[in-house]
Amino acid sequence: MEHIDEFDVQILKQLEQDGRMAYSAIATALGVSNTMVHQRIARLTEQGILTGIKPVLNEKKIGYDWGAFTGITLEKDHDSNRIIDELKKIPEVTECYYITGNYTLYVKIVAKNHEHMRQVLYEKIDNIPGIAKTDSIIELGCAFKRNIIL
Repeated sequence: MEHIDEFDVQILKQLEQDGRMAYSAIATALGVSNTMVHQRIARLTEQGILTGIKPVLNEKKIGYDWGAFTGITLEKDHDSNRIIDELKKIPEVTECYYITGNYTLYVKIVAKNHEHMRQVLYEKIDNIPGIAKTDSIIELGCAFKRNIIL
């Protein structure tokens, strides 16, 4: 585990509130120098703790009203890297996890409507060689979504 101290935690909390916050504003809020904030953010990024500052989209507000969680069973688990590379080519697949249990992979899919979801599942995902079976659960809404609380 990488070491983070209280200043790192406070910087991350500031960025969690507003990822576009200027380093100078963070420095002022924490009572430290701009240079310190810049160096800390650079180190957190270099260590892979902070993987980027990007927008959090509300998919429903931009027309993606359907979501599904889909378990994927592979014909051969050692094909997982190739299949993951194919899943990355499908823009509607927004997350992919290795899991234990009945499936090898678990993905999050977003779609504009039920027909779009059907196309993603049957015409894109099911056509990837090496996928034996998919099992989907339709998402009815997100109660909350967050980063780990520091």
